[in-house]
Amino acid sequence: MNWRVPLADLDYGEEEERAVLDVLRTRWLTMGKITQEFESEFAEFVGAKHAIAVSNATVALHLSCLALGIGSGDEVIVPSLTFVATANAALYTGAQVRFAGIASPRDLTISPEEIEKQITPRTRAMIVMHYGGYPCRMDAIMSIASRHGLAVIEDAAHAPGASLNGKALGTWGDVGCFSFFSNKNLSIGEGGMLVTNREDVAEKVRLMRSHGMTTLTWDRHQGHAHSYDVVELGYNYRIDEIRSALGLAQLRKLADNNERRRKISRIYWNELGGSGIEFPFQGTESHSACHLFPILLPADANRKQFMDQMHSAGVQTSIHYPPIHQFSYYARRYPGVNLPITELVAQREVTLPLYPTMTDEDVQEVVAAVRKSLALFKSLQYRL
Repeated sequence: MNWRVPLADLDYGEEEERAVLDVLRTRWLTMGKITQEFESEFAEFVGAKHAIAVSNATVALHLSCLALGIGSGDEVIVPSLTFVATANAALYTGAQVRFAGIASPRDLTISPEEIEKQITPRTRAMIVMHYGGYPCRMDAIMSIASRHGLAVIEDAAHAPGASLNGKALGTWGDVGCFSFFSNKNLSIGEGGMLVTNREDVAEKVRLMRSHGMTTLTWDRHQGHAHSYDVVELGYNYRIDEIRSALGLAQLRKLADNNERRRKISRIYWNELGGSGIEFPFQGTESHSACHLFPILLPADANRKQFMDQMHSAGVQTSIHYPPIHQFSYYARRYPGVNLPITELVAQREVTLPLYPTMTDEDVQEVVAAVRKSLALFKSLQYRL
């Protein structure tokens, strides 16, 4: 569909075109020098010792679990209000997950109090997700982890450039995992980055990223090695030079683009105040990456009717997220999970368009469509 205002869009221009052409002219497309530059600049950007580029954020989460020694018989605490990859990554290792609820309708990140309730003798780690680019309560989470001897993996897919108390999200725990999917703040189509300050984790991830091989094709091309050994059971989780080049171009735009996202979020809050909508995270955008703009419809609103009306106005909306524990696979595997706040919020949540190339006119078009859609719902409700 040709949306008047899509949910997300790219900030792509001559810089990205030039980056791709420069790679093509080198005639080296697989992971090499440009990837190393991307890793170095991203590590400096977030203040981490190590940044390791991979094919997507899901594999970053998987490699994080493996590098931390998580496996069969272990449990990993995860939120349910997140993309399914957060939980899938733990299951890939043979571990089990335990779902923890969110903090409140105002804070859609995982609740430290709910984390503590889920800890058992088998718990080895937790994966916390910075929903929409807004930080989890990392001070409390790290305190829990320290008391119970748990590893912390940050799902920072929404949060490149976000921080808490002056420290970049993704660098609080043992490992941070970022996504560069097409709708993310730093967009390269597919791709991800794993960051860590732990030497042991970085060493293991680098091995497992490329089949457990001791040298890479790039090393051999450079004449630094002639052969290789395989010392770990590894995977083909590599990124390529074209995506890394796009990542470098996008990284250099990220700070300005995040600031534009913050401005748009403030306009939404100001323009839609008093409409009966609730706004998670309102007023806490100053250090967020503002990846998403979630709203909670009035409790008596019909979400499908609202989203259908927005669709008719040419404005794309979405839902972030259907709770993982309610998906068919997970409901069968973990019956009886009860997360009342998560479930109530998930029934009311709608995500409005948010991307840095939105004009102020685009934002006002979304605001007008929201007001009209709510008014139509109220009119239908009154007639009934």
